[in-house]
Amino acid sequence: MREKSGTYSNSSMNPEPDEGWWASVLADEDAIASEKAESSLRNNQSNSGGSCTNWEVVKNIFLHDEVIELEVYGFNRGGLLVKGEGIQGFVPVSHLVDLPTDTSDDERQEQLAKYEGRTLSLKVIECEPASERVVLSERAAQAGEGKRKMLFESLKPGLHTTGLVTNVTDFGVFVDLGGVEGLVHVSELSWGRVEQPSALFTIGQPVQVMVLQVNESTARIALSIKRLTENPWDTLQENHQKGDVVSAEVTAIQRFGVFARLPEGIEGLIHVSSIAEFHGNSDSSKYFKVGQLLTVKILHIDAERRRLGLGLVSEE
Repeated sequence: MREKSGTYSNSSMNPEPDEGWWASVLADEDAIASEKAESSLRNNQSNSGGSCTNWEVVKNIFLHDEVIELEVYGFNRGGLLVKGEGIQGFVPVSHLVDLPTDTSDDERQEQLAKYEGRTLSLKVIECEPASERVVLSERAAQAGEGKRKMLFESLKPGLHTTGLVTNVTDFGVFVDLGGVEGLVHVSELSWGRVEQPSALFTIGQPVQVMVLQVNESTARIALSIKRLTENPWDTLQENHQKGDVVSAEVTAIQRFGVFARLPEGIEGLIHVSSIAEFHGNSDSSKYFKVGQLLTVKILHIDAERRRLGLGLVSEE
């Protein structure tokens, strides 16, 4: 188990996760449920002779945070199918310790196929009889038995700690905190917009996070990376005034304009009307590319609504 720093942010002692947090959790659950459905289909069609799940046994294993040995009898694109006496379930790819992460889908399937017939040490991380879902983790088993409750008791809102990235999705980044996994929703990755989390994070990368919310009953932990630093919107109007000329980096090109990021990390919009006025044409794709440095003028600041209007300035 990785050591916790025990540091709390006085300004965010009881931070609340953004609204997108629970939506992303549901999206994740739906994705895993789909994988479980594939697992069940494959299990019904296989000749493995696997036993039916004894839910009392599984719940007992989960509640006591036990490490168990299960045999791999199949796989699908998302992970491994495992079974043992009174239990069968699914191990997502992100919860396998030795699986390479920088591989193509075909190479990953070849690697997963090599697991068939092997016995893995695993922990039950999700047990839901109603949806017939048992999700297990090889990574969590490395922490040893009985660690989950201790971890959940130590993880309080406002706590600063470290972890390892276990999965990167469009809606956020999953982080292993030493035996339990939390989610940094995309809205909590940066004070600026994040188009693709995969451009910023990789599996296995160590990261510092702040705990936002802990729910032991559902094994869900909401985390933040952006709240480890001061919100630049809080001081923007102290540092900049309407009319200031500053440098900015293009971060996205849209039909209605171009987003550009100031050195503080805040993004503003250069509206198409400003582009047309400057270039005589509003076709943003003709004049800009992501990463391009621009000289812009601050047209308006609305810190309360998190909006910043920018205009182009000649660099000559």
